[in-house]
Amino acid sequence: MSRLLFKLRNVPEDEAEEVRELLSEHQIDFYETSAGNWGISMPALWVREESQFQQARTLLDTYQAERSARVRAEYDRLKREGKHKTIIDSFRQNPFAFVAYLFVVYALLYLPFKFISALGQ
Repeated sequence: MSRLLFKLRNVPEDEAEEVRELLSEHQIDFYETSAGNWGISMPALWVREESQFQQARTLLDTYQAERSARVRAEYDRLKREGKHKTIIDSFRQNPFAFVAYLFVVYALLYLPFKFISALGQ
């Protein structure tokens, strides 16, 4: 029976591809499910054979620890060099979207309080 190994929702494409390659290199039989047409299903990698699951889990845990260390080192390097992305960089890249997101957040915070205060009167 198949077992869930790795959920792919909000996973960067390069990480998902590296995990696929890792499983293929070690001849682990797996398949992938997508989010579906509406994006509500669970995109994931599944191991077909129960007997291979523990090996796959060990490989994935090792990979994720290595990736975490590598990404953290890259971020620290960029931060030391002053090249990491800041909120000002986000505003400069797309000021319209930045302001639109701020408006949405403001509306989501303001409207419930307005509604509750109107009920209290």
